[in-house]
Amino acid sequence: MKTRIYIDTSVVGGCEDEEFREHSTRLMGCFERGDYILVVSNLTVQELAAAPEDVRRHLSQVPEEHILVLQLDAEARDLAEAYISEGVITPTMRTDAQHIAMATVARIDVLVSWNFKHIVNLQRIRGYNSVNLRRDYPVLEIRSPREVLYDD
Repeated sequence: MKTRIYIDTSVVGGCEDEEFREHSTRLMGCFERGDYILVVSNLTVQELAAAPEDVRRHLSQVPEEHILVLQLDAEARDLAEAYISEGVITPTMRTDAQHIAMATVARIDVLVSWNFKHIVNLQRIRGYNSVNLRRDYPVLEIRSPREVLYDD
């Protein structure tokens, strides 16, 4: 079974950012080839709808058969609220909590982001996973694109 990688908008936007371009573009290429399954959510799709065309085109280049789209359902909403109520993340960052929750509920292999403040952050990762384990969910791997790519 192919690895299922949930990405947030920072990864797609990273394709157009000098600092993140190399790794974001390589990862999106892996999705285009079908090396991995690209997992996005309805939130990611909504966020990208407001992005410039040069950002959106990176997602549109991935064939539909390589994409899985998750919906924010009641279970994921409840888990996101638990992250907030337990102080892992603030209510102003609810969307970030919802990304984590959807990937957790769907038992995705790894969530990938360039958001080092609210997502790819050791203290927060431990917090998210502490909540997950207490609620009988598995640990969620959370990494940057750089960490999931193999060097050739």
